This record gives sequence, structure tokens and C-alpha cells, in this order.
Amino acid sequence: MTDGDERPAGTAASGDEPPAVPRDGDGPADQPAAASTRESGQAAAPNGAPAAENGDAAGDLGPAGGVGSAGHPASEPGPPPHPAGHPVTAPGVHPIVVGAGPPTRRWRLWAVLGLVLVLVACGVPGVLLLGLVRDAAGRPAADRDDRGTAAERQLRVRMTAQLDRQAAALLDGDRAGFLAVAEPAARPALTRRYAALRALRVTAWRPVADGVPAAADRPGEWRLTVTVGYCFVVPACTPSSVELGTRWRVAGDAEPLLTAVEESRATPAGARPWEVSDLAVAVGKRAVVATTPALRAKLPGLLAQAEAAATVADLYAVAAPPPDRYLVYYAGRAEWQRWYGGGRPKWTAGYAVGVGGGHHDVVLNAQSLSPGGVDDLLRHELTHAASLPDGGYADRSSWWLVEGLAEYAGADGQPVDRYEGLAEARKLVRGGWNGRLDALAPADDASDDRVGGAYGIGYLAVHHLVDRFGEQRVLDFFRAVVHERRSMAEAADEVFGEPWSGLHDDCVAYLRAVAG
Repeated sequence: MTDGDERPAGTAASGDEPPAVPRDGDGPADQPAAASTRESGQAAAPNGAPAAENGDAAGDLGPAGGVGSAGHPASEPGPPPHPAGHPVTAPGVHPIVVGAGPPTRRWRLWAVLGLVLVLVACGVPGVLLLGLVRDAAGRPAADRDDRGTAAERQLRVRMTAQLDRQAAALLDGDRAGFLAVAEPAARPALTRRYAALRALRVTAWRPVADGVPAAADRPGEWRLTVTVGYCFVVPACTPSSVELGTRWRVAGDAEPLLTAVEESRATPAGARPWEVSDLAVAVGKRAVVATTPALRAKLPGLLAQAEAAATVADLYAVAAPPPDRYLVYYAGRAEWQRWYGGGRPKWTAGYAVGVGGGHHDVVLNAQSLSPGGVDDLLRHELTHAASLPDGGYADRSSWWLVEGLAEYAGADGQPVDRYEGLAEARKLVRGGWNGRLDALAPADDASDDRVGGAYGIGYLAVHHLVDRFGEQRVLDFFRAVVHERRSMAEAADEVFGEPWSGLHDDCVAYLRAVAG
């Protein structure tokens, strides 16, 4: 397994540029708080160094301790016209090596459904799906649960007023105001959260109470569940959302004070990185990359690679414009086990997770990546973020199409005979596969060869469809199946004008000829 501190191949910055001079972090919300707090969990003063508006150049860094590094300019945002062919291969893409021995490709997607995890029979414990996290941003109070006594409803009003004050302080860059609604014991954790959110350039933070407060175990202590709609970098985004448990102390007529904000535990999305970790952040034109202070030297190179991958992923936005920004988290060993609930299959080195509002966060596992494997992994995962619906997909039989499209984008136009997973696809074609695309998805405990072979077969099937019908019609087919939840047979008849049974057999014959 590669060392998480190695620099990805092809980066244009060393991470050793002269540090920027930090300022105390009380600037306006459109300026980056380019700092993180210490990994020990003790609060450090966040950095609010000024920055340009959202049109600034790619590479604005927010590393730990308020020490900035110069980044790299990137192309203007927005997707170019969809090509008739496929993008040119980027240089420096090499197979990913995990551990000793021959190269392997353990960086595949483990995509999760935000609120509804569909489990498949036959002993398969998980489903490779993208998810939906409830988007409650801006939902009117009348839609909330108004049960409870008059006193409880009045207490909710007082608590939400405090949360609104805190939200305004967060967006204004007012750290003291953000902490003022909390008891002293809660402030170190809130300081870290404030610094992380400011580093991510939070532009919207809209807390809405779910129901009324519930009395806790001790007199004067209360719990209130809150759903927060939030945006990063782009003020007018459709908010993502997260459900948080808050705890309060109420003494007489004094204002309620926060005693804790609990981690979100919505299955399977789990805690966001900004909830639980100190973050260093780099912001570009099309991508935002965040990691821990220990790995902040990776940011310039990762941002450049993410910006390049975004230009490819933008081409595969199926039913909506491309994401306003792709958000990528680079996880160290401990963070991989904690962010978004951890617990991914052993063969996973990257995944995308739906967080509501049409957004999908991408996480890369620093411990499982070789330097040469980052580029195609980013193209793969960002394509998921661009192509998948907000509500996820619930049919395991379409796994080959979802992953095949992402592999096709990840390959970035290279010839089929140079595809990295061809040998693994050949091994699976020759033994162990029943010849059905709808039975291709690997189990959680599948071997690396089985996983790589499944992705390879998906890639070859999609490649064959593109060869026959062109990219746009394949994207139309993808939209009909994955977004509109129509059967393969119905979608093939409408989009391709041919029965799916025959097309399926043609795809299998093609991949057997190529990989068999």
C-alpha cells in the first residue's frame, strides 16, 4: 500500500511555496478562512485571510495553522460542448499499485444511499448506490412538527433564535459571535467546526428545528434535532443538508445555551469531514479539495488534478448542469474510517456519497493510492458526481451501466487495449461470470481480481454501446435507466430503437472478443 504522504504524480507544485501571512479570522463570508485547528482537538484560532470573490483563480489554499501556499490557475468553469468523440488522454496516468506484487485497481466506488439503503438478497450485505440526504434548507416552519406543549414550542423559538444568531455570525466571519451561543465547555469543538466551515467558504447556513425540544436526563437540559441546509463557495447553490442533534442548557429566563452539537449519524452518509476534523482547503474554479493538516502539502497537486478531472466529468452531466463545484476530501488512515461513517469494502480507495441538493461529495483514501492512480480515479468519481441523480439508484442490476460510464470517463479516450483493467476483465470473462451484465456487481468481500474484472466488463460494455450509438445516445440511455427508473428493455427500445436482449448479447460478444 502506498504511503499517504507521497505526492501524486504529475503535480506542478511542490507545496513548499513561501507561506502567506495569516490574519485573525473575522472577515466576510466570501473570503476564505484558510486555517484549520490543531489535530489534537484543542482549539486554534481560525484564519480569515482575505480572498477574492468566487471568480478568483484556482488554487486558493487554506492549509492548517493559517499558512497559505500558492496554487495554480485553472480554466474557466462551465462545461465545454459535448464532443463527438472523447477527450484526449492526460499524460502521466499509470496503473495503481496497492501493496507489493502486480498492479491492482482497488480504488473503486462505494456509493451510498443517504436515507434508504436497499439490501440485496443472496447474502450480499451492501448495494453500490448513490444517495439522497433530505434537503430541508429553507423549508417553512409550518411544515415542521408542531406537537408539544406551548412551553416546548416557545422554547423551540428561543433555541432557533440562538441558532439563527450563530448562523449569521458564521457567514459574517464573526467567530466570537458564533461561540457566544454556547457554554464554555462546548466552544473548543465549535471553534474547530467554525474554522473548517470557513475554510470551505461556507456561503449558506440555514438551521431549521425538527419538532420541539425534548427534555434530557438532567433538569434544565434539552435536546433539539436541527436540519441545516448549507452551501460552500457558491452563494446561490441548491443547499445540501445535514441533520444534527443539539443539546442545550436552559436556566430561567436566560437565553438557552448550546452544550454540544452531536455528529450527524444519518445512515449511511454519516458525519461530514467538517463536523469531526480539522481541515486544510484549496479552492479552484471547478473543484474544492480538503484534507487534514498533516496532508496539507498535497493540496496544490490534488487541486490541479481535480480541476483537470472536472473538465472531463462535466461532459457527463446527464439530466442537469454540472455541479457548481466538485468537493473532494483526501482522507488519511483515521479519517477514512470515520468520515461518512467509514466501513467501506476493503477494495475501495474512493467513493462518492450523496449529500442532498444534487451534490455528491467525493472521498479518496490516501493509504490506497499510488501517485499514478489519482487522475483516473478522480475522473471516475467526479463523473459519478456529475451523472448520478440526487435520489440515487435503487436497482443493482444497473450497476454495470453506472460504473461502466464512470470507467469510460476515467479512461479518458485511451484505446481499449491500453485499459488498465483489461487483464482482470479477461480473467473474469474466462471463469466465474455467468455472462449477465445485470449480475456483475461485486460483493463487499470480493477479491481484488473479481472487483477489477467487474469494472472492466462494465467499461467494455459501455464502450461498445458508445462505438455503436455515440456518447449522447448512451447518456440518454443512462438517463432513462438511472434517472427515470425505466427498464433496460424500455430504455433501449426508445433510445436505441433495438431490443435490449439483442444489444445485451452484442455487448457480451464484444467484450468476450476483446477480453476473452
